[in-house]
Amino acid sequence: MRRKTIITCAVTGSAHTPSMSPYLPYKPEDIARQAIDAARAGAAIVHLHARDPEDGRPTSSAKVYREIVDRIRAESDVVINITTSGASEPSQRMEGAIECASEMASLNMGSMSPMGRSAMGGRIKEFKFEWEKSFFANDKEKIYRNTEGTIETIARELGQRGVRLECECYDVGHLYNVAYFVERGLLKLPVIIQTVFGFSSGIGVDPANVVHMRTIANQLFGDQWHWSVLAPGKHQTRVCAMAAAMGANVRVGMEDNLYLRKGQLAGSNAEQVAQMRQILELMSLEVSTPDEARQTLGLRGREGRQ
Repeated sequence: MRRKTIITCAVTGSAHTPSMSPYLPYKPEDIARQAIDAARAGAAIVHLHARDPEDGRPTSSAKVYREIVDRIRAESDVVINITTSGASEPSQRMEGAIECASEMASLNMGSMSPMGRSAMGGRIKEFKFEWEKSFFANDKEKIYRNTEGTIETIARELGQRGVRLECECYDVGHLYNVAYFVERGLLKLPVIIQTVFGFSSGIGVDPANVVHMRTIANQLFGDQWHWSVLAPGKHQTRVCAMAAAMGANVRVGMEDNLYLRKGQLAGSNAEQVAQMRQILELMSLEVSTPDEARQTLGLRGREGRQ
């Protein structure tokens, strides 16, 4: 029997900047409020990045993560999923997940270079904060380092703490990396896999690629994997709807897409979640609650948090 579809909301991310949308949250209280509202709209999981509350630049500060997560937990039972991505060292990238004892954390399964993002900065007419200019200008030389050693460190340290890792796979080779770490015992079956389509250095948004990634994952893991899908910008809704029809869970949110529809900025993450929920229900798919998602994904539950 098909399980209910899990909606994840990626609330703010680290790629978009405050100048790109006045609705992108970057203060802890705003990130938390949008996460809570997204949960009320139907998100079972919120995927979190932290930002400097003064100017919105990405930060790995455990203190900032703690403020965001404490605010969310005071009002919602939504599952907390904290990123371990970024250009910093593994110890810094794990600070938020460890400090907040999150039930989940994302783990990128290969190194990436953010090609094309400097062009996004060229379309911004007026920057809200000075750091944004260099952020886009330096992207041509930036590498998100996810070597064997980095993945090994994060998988071991967070796995020992009972954090379930969501393996972010931006290309087919990343699926084989997951299988490698399963074989080594650092990732446990059933694995949670998020296939990512349409980001620089990764596989494209062609429908055939969605089918191909699912086919390879089935060959590698059989029925011992949970599937979620995301795509950026204008591709978000179409790719998520296609994958949901194939049995996938879905991710929406301002980390991946600032718009609700063509030419209309999303006023909140909750708007995107509500729209995705409506699409799923029109497809006769039921949407998972946080506790149902915990049961499906084998999470330790809220009582395991600090």
